Amino acid sequence: MVGDVLKRVTLSAPGRVSGSQNACPWGSCMLPGRTKDRWNHSREAARESPSPHGQTMALLGRKKTTIGLDIGSGLVKVAVIDHGRGEPELTRVAIVPLLADAIVEGEIMDPGIVAESVRAALSATGVKTRTVVTAVGGRDVIIKKIQIDRVKEQQARELIRWEAEQHVPFDMESVELDFQILDPDAEGLEMSVLLVAAKRDLIESKMRMLADADVTPNTVDVDAFALHNAFEVNYPDAMTGVVCLLNIGHEVTNINIMDDGVPLLSRDITVGTRRFREDLQRERGLSADEADALLQGYDRSPHLDAVIESRGEELAVGIERAAAFLASSSRNVNKLTAIYTCGGGSRVPGLTESLAARLGLHVEQANPLQRLRVRDGAFDSLVIDDVAPLLMLPIGLALRQAA
Repeated sequence: MVGDVLKRVTLSAPGRVSGSQNACPWGSCMLPGRTKDRWNHSREAARESPSPHGQTMALLGRKKTTIGLDIGSGLVKVAVIDHGRGEPELTRVAIVPLLADAIVEGEIMDPGIVAESVRAALSATGVKTRTVVTAVGGRDVIIKKIQIDRVKEQQARELIRWEAEQHVPFDMESVELDFQILDPDAEGLEMSVLLVAAKRDLIESKMRMLADADVTPNTVDVDAFALHNAFEVNYPDAMTGVVCLLNIGHEVTNINIMDDGVPLLSRDITVGTRRFREDLQRERGLSADEADALLQGYDRSPHLDAVIESRGEELAVGIERAAAFLASSSRNVNKLTAIYTCGGGSRVPGLTESLAARLGLHVEQANPLQRLRVRDGAFDSLVIDDVAPLLMLPIGLALRQAA
């Protein structure tokens, strides 16, 4: 099972790989694993890790409360989870809108505005701590399952940098690397390794913005792994076979393909609810408010169906290309069997049905609250059915029982 082999790991310092003695100065990045396996995890030995502000931060045991911070192109979302009662419980949710173009295609254009929205979202939760779990993603993050000669983990640490040069289209001097052996107890001459690489500039930009917001990241995760964690907790039966988790955001859609619960491929396409809204305005003559009302409503309409036909085709083609690439690059990957949607775009009336008809697959809107305990009052004045699809990523981050 994936949870038995994907353990907590620490992304390396510049020029090193996972497991080196010099810990990465911006925190830690964790590969996915069964969150429920960590509910009763024994406490790790106390260790020290430098904070992004240059101060030493003692990490003693595990915190009972984790704050997941998801900074999207249109919204800042915060989920707070209490881990102190035997199983995770969602205790608070806050969502704050971002001004238009503060973030464009994942790039922070106005750090001041973003920092202010982050502060407002955290304040709305009523939680005093400013230590969070956040994530990076996009085209500057590479996730790939590779095969290497079967060696012991210490030898793998020495080999992984050379292996990464064969698979990662980045300058190795400008990235952080991490890896996890997926089949440590198997036999054979080769072993499967999940390789992760993230551009250092991406991480440092995120860290600077968080520092401006007076926020300390305890953990820096990867978007695809956080989505995986929330999905796994709520849909354990989907951890077999090849499935796609489609996160449709404001500007970008993340395509994440998993095989038996292991994330194998993550790629972005620049289609999101913003494109849907612009099409409704330009092609159907609707105002911005009218377009938003259709996109966030519950009923289909001829205007919306026309836009879904074109934009839905882009999403379908993106999924097909990702699945085809995975099939061509991996010897033992089966065909895609199901698609689960999340993110704000998953609420668009008729989109799920359109994708199912176009791809000939089971397509379902994923609910990050399906099996998660929710405390009374967690959503305050928010309408649960409206905001739940937005929360897969921040809940996945908060499910990390951070050190």
